[in-house]
Amino acid sequence: MNTEWSLDGIYKGLEDPAYEKDFAALCDAQREFAACLERAKEQDWRERAEGLLACLEEISRLEMKLGSYIALRQSVNTEDGNLMAQMNRLMKLEAERKPTEAAMEKLLAGIPDVDALAEESEITGAYRAYLARLKEKASHLLSDEVEEMVSAMNMSGGSAWGQLQSYLTSTVKVDYDGGEATLSEIRNHAYNPDQTVRKAAYEAELAAYEKIKDSVAFSLNHIKNQVTMLCRKRGYASPLAMTLEEARMKRETLDAMMEAIREYLPVFRKYLRKKGELLGHENGLPWYDLFAPVGKADRSFTIEQARDYLLETFDSFTPEMSAMMKQAFEEEWIDFYPRKGKEGGAFCAGISCLKQSRILTNYDGYFGSIGTLAHELGHAFHNRQIENERPLNQDYPMPVAETASTFNEVHLGQTALRTATGEERLNLLENDLKEQTQCIVDIYSRYLFETAVFEQSQEKFLMADDLKEMMLAAQKEAYGDGLDPAYLHPFMWVCKSHYYSAGLSFYNFPYAFGNLFALGLYSLFLKEGEMFVEKYKAMLHATPCVTMEEAGAMMGIDLTKKAFWEESLAQIAKHVEAFCGM
Repeated sequence: MNTEWSLDGIYKGLEDPAYEKDFAALCDAQREFAACLERAKEQDWRERAEGLLACLEEISRLEMKLGSYIALRQSVNTEDGNLMAQMNRLMKLEAERKPTEAAMEKLLAGIPDVDALAEESEITGAYRAYLARLKEKASHLLSDEVEEMVSAMNMSGGSAWGQLQSYLTSTVKVDYDGGEATLSEIRNHAYNPDQTVRKAAYEAELAAYEKIKDSVAFSLNHIKNQVTMLCRKRGYASPLAMTLEEARMKRETLDAMMEAIREYLPVFRKYLRKKGELLGHENGLPWYDLFAPVGKADRSFTIEQARDYLLETFDSFTPEMSAMMKQAFEEEWIDFYPRKGKEGGAFCAGISCLKQSRILTNYDGYFGSIGTLAHELGHAFHNRQIENERPLNQDYPMPVAETASTFNEVHLGQTALRTATGEERLNLLENDLKEQTQCIVDIYSRYLFETAVFEQSQEKFLMADDLKEMMLAAQKEAYGDGLDPAYLHPFMWVCKSHYYSAGLSFYNFPYAFGNLFALGLYSLFLKEGEMFVEKYKAMLHATPCVTMEEAGAMMGIDLTKKAFWEESLAQIAKHVEAFCGM
């Protein structure tokens, strides 16, 4: 089995004639887009909308194909300067298009009656929700000239600072055990069964961040200042308000979820203290043992064994899922192992031109890596539900983006627990709680940290030591006495790429949302069985066009009520009691 993904279905390489042909086609499409906008001035609403939407579809199709290819190549080879140049080339085209796009959005935002227009033609009917969102967004658009300047300057502003963080964290040399290692390799040691290895890796990781902390601090400050400045100019109350509007999620929903999480933090702290006791600690769990295996954890999985485990487990949910997973393994969708220049962590990217996905992991053979594969393949399943939609209807908002992935993790863990006993059951319970703690408690700490960064960066430049103290304060508030205060992680702001996007702030609470929403959905699956699957697929299919609250309503859930979030958290509390009682 090939352990690296194949991108040949998109292009055979940068020298592939099809690559340059598509770049030329994108340039042509953008010129036609500008011409179409001029013609629209003399047309009625139907002609305007149909012509402009068709142009935008072609641009989206080409840009997604080119952008996916370059970004995926970059993710496994961050040191390739040619790829950086190609990404800048694509971003330059995007910047050139921004004034036309802004003018189009302003024009179409003036449609008197979107619902009536949607009844007149197939394309406007398909984009009813898209056109309605344009009307909402119009009040935040700047002048055409300013929109063009913002997009152009972002190339050497927020986007460039984000690339710097990615480059530094993927190339920094970690001094470890008499040699050098990558950050991804070192972070994988957090799951090692040997405590001395875990502690040594933790110390080496923190030492490595000292080498790059100042540069990354500059990245974070400038990105957050850019976001805040643009929020003000666009008339948003705050970066969080902008994020929620883009996420199609009410503040009422976020507040209900956060309030429930705060009430349940003592439950997670009880689990952390118990794990600390099991590992011989008296003052809470040290960070280097946060991911330590508990129970029978000596089993490791080859890639082939991981594949077979996943196929068997998810066939009981729906054969459609297991068939897609088999395809992912057999058709080289997955890049498995860490290597020099490859990004850390894991992600799934939909490739609409292939009707496939590509998945990056840093596989280490432990059960947690199988959970990561299940998670990312959940994203791929979500992508599959929308792959036949029109190009502008394939982008779903942040919160629900983590729902299908987390649902898969829940199913994997619950299925394994049903037959496990003794040490194996202890290990599975702990693995589940470890992931739940990350999705709830650590995400809560990241939310607190990012909120503080946005607020304080407006008053002063946050040096690396400032950011370290802010990170520690957020961790102490979230984890409480569950962690040993002498062994926290002051550099979590360096390694998490989620903070370093100028176009996507607060990519933290969506993980908690997806996790708790998925737990609620899984309870429905256990009650409804096969009937649930089609309803679930229909909800995933609808996510590009509905609000989060509408998605919940499709499943009979009111997301604005704290009671729903408490019910999901109560399921985690049962596992904590089971773990502590073993």
